[in-house]
This record gives sequence, C-alpha cells and structure tokens, in this order.
Amino acid sequence: MTIPKIFQQAFRRWLGPKGGDTAEATSVRPTVLVKQLHERDRRRMLRHFLALEKSDRLLRFGSSLPDELVTQYVQKMDFSRDIILGVYSSGFQLIGVGHLAFAPKEKTPVKSAVTDKEQVAEFGVSVAKAARGMGVGSKLFERAAIHCRNNDVDTLYMHCLSSNKTMMHIARKAGMEIQREYGEADAYLKLLPPNPGSMLQEAVQEQFAMFDYTLKANARAASKLLQRLPGRKKTVKSDPASEQR
Repeated sequence: MTIPKIFQQAFRRWLGPKGGDTAEATSVRPTVLVKQLHERDRRRMLRHFLALEKSDRLLRFGSSLPDELVTQYVQKMDFSRDIILGVYSSGFQLIGVGHLAFAPKEKTPVKSAVTDKEQVAEFGVSVAKAARGMGVGSKLFERAAIHCRNNDVDTLYMHCLSSNKTMMHIARKAGMEIQREYGEADAYLKLLPPNPGSMLQEAVQEQFAMFDYTLKANARAASKLLQRLPGRKKTVKSDPASEQR
C-alpha cells in the first residue's frame, strides 16, 4: 500500500533526512509536532512549569510565581473550556506548552474592542530552556491561530512584558499589531474565516502529532519494562532537547 501524495511530504519531514544525508541532517531542524493536551497530561505539564527558572516564570506569567502558585495554575486549568497545546521531545518530555484561553467578550471590554465575535482568545506560551531555538514557540502559536480560525474566533490576543523577546519575535513574525505601554505589550492578530483547507490542516496536524505521541509513549513504556527485567543494568538515555531542571 502506498502513502497518498498529500501525506508523502509530511511523512518525509516527520521522519527527517536519511541516515547517509549527514549534511542535510545538520542543517534541518527537528520537526515540531503540536498535540492538544488533556487531563492525562496534567502531571507532565506541572513538571514542565516547575522546571522554568525564575526569569522564565517572570516572562511567562508577568511575575516570578513561587512553586505553590504555579501548581495552582496547572491544577485549575479547564480542558473543557480552554485549549492546551504541547510539544513532546523524543524522550517523551513536555518541552513546550501553549495555553489558549477563551472568554466572553463582555467580560474583557479592552480586548472586545477589536472583535465583533462572541469570544476573545488569549495565548500564552512557555518553552523548556534546552528546546529553545527549535521553533517550538512559533509552532504552538501557529496551531493556536488555526484553532481559533476554525472555531469562529477572528482575533488572537497576546499580553506580555515588552522585554519578552521570544513573544515579541513570535508576534512580529505573525504580523501582529503590537501596542506598548509601561513596560508591557499587547499584540493582536486578525484571523481569516475558516475554510475546508484550514479545517483539514488542523485535523491532519493533530493526527500526525497523536501518532507521534503514541509511538513515544509506547517506546517509553517498553524502556521502563526492560529496565525492570532481572539482570538488566539501569541505563539513562540522554535527550538534550528534553532535559529540564
């Protein structure tokens, strides 16, 4: 059975260059697959946020939250209301999390001034230190934008400190309108209406990410099982992209 042409290029990107193509392998970034997170991912999300350094927490939350407040933030996440997106490393560690929060526009008069739709969406993102520079944050933002587009939300909003270079880079790259005031920045992106292509794109991206997630989860489970076998020496598999404090 052959893979349809529409998926061949995506498979090649996911699998990466062939073993002999060393020059290409060093110049091509690892493919970043973004998956929607659910209740079963909450424990790994907490581990991801607690691993952020104080300076990173300041940029993500606007203040250097202590562990107790970070834990409360993760515990209060509502997966039925908001969309939480994540990127898993090859070692099955959560290296990037995007939080897409929705609220009725009447509850946020400042944000509602830029849209006629019933809801407004705000996006926040964090990336593990060892995984930066791989395009994880941009991919999370792109996935959030297409989800908004396909769910009748025409404006994506981001609020951050002006010193947050990563968020500012994502905002400029996406062509967002940025307003700065008192060391903080608000950015808005107007989204196109959905179409069959955008709906298919989101569905295919989620299927690829889910397939990748399942492979990594099974590999992780098999590795743990092998380590428990009598006579096996415990080994630690290095995964630079997933190393967290």
